Amino acid sequence: MSLDDQKPERIAKRLARAGVCSRRDAERLILEGRVTLNGEILASPAQNVTDADRIEVDGNEVGAKEPTRLWRYHKPKGLVTTHKDEHGRTTIFESLPEDMPRVISVGRLDLNSEGLILLTNNGALTRHLELPATGWTRKYRVRAFGEMNDAKIARLRNGVTVDGVQYGKILATVEREQGDNVWIEMVLTEGKNREIRRVLEFLGLTVNRLIRTSYGPFTLGNMPEGAVEEVSKKTIQETLGGKFL
Repeated sequence: MSLDDQKPERIAKRLARAGVCSRRDAERLILEGRVTLNGEILASPAQNVTDADRIEVDGNEVGAKEPTRLWRYHKPKGLVTTHKDEHGRTTIFESLPEDMPRVISVGRLDLNSEGLILLTNNGALTRHLELPATGWTRKYRVRAFGEMNDAKIARLRNGVTVDGVQYGKILATVEREQGDNVWIEMVLTEGKNREIRRVLEFLGLTVNRLIRTSYGPFTLGNMPEGAVEEVSKKTIQETLGGKFL
């Protein structure tokens, strides 16, 4: 065992690094009484642990920290980005190959959206990549019914407020018109829930297709729908440095 393995760390971070869940979800599991530490139900997430401690979640032992892994996934339309859907709809995790380990998505795409999702076994990495402060842009190709003009593009560039929610700067470029529809490339850094659909509806357009083509330096490329490809350790090192390896 290395000295790093003997260092204490918060249990929420350990659960995230082991690929169980994100840190935020780990805190929820602890508060729900579903986590035990050395045979005792843990009452607070403010607890440090080492590899010498035995941790269980819902009666299942949590293994040692796993090396960070990252995958690109081409999400098809019609799947939800959650581990368990209360309405019984099929999730992206149910559609992954059987030999995939437990993974967490970096951000989400809604039921009717498609395109690139990053998957990882490291909850801390998920949180890091979702933060606007990380500065990674998300690019989308959007088909919408309605008219897009320079005035609407300028409004998006300056940020808009919809139903009391402030949406930040969005860069929009019209690619082409197709009958009563228009194809738009949209680039943003935050990605709030259903952001593109809401801001375009606010401007009088109705989205009827939404495809995420990139997330930071990772692109969808020519991946077939439903395909999963693991990112090499070299690429993780080059894009994230050694922090998460």
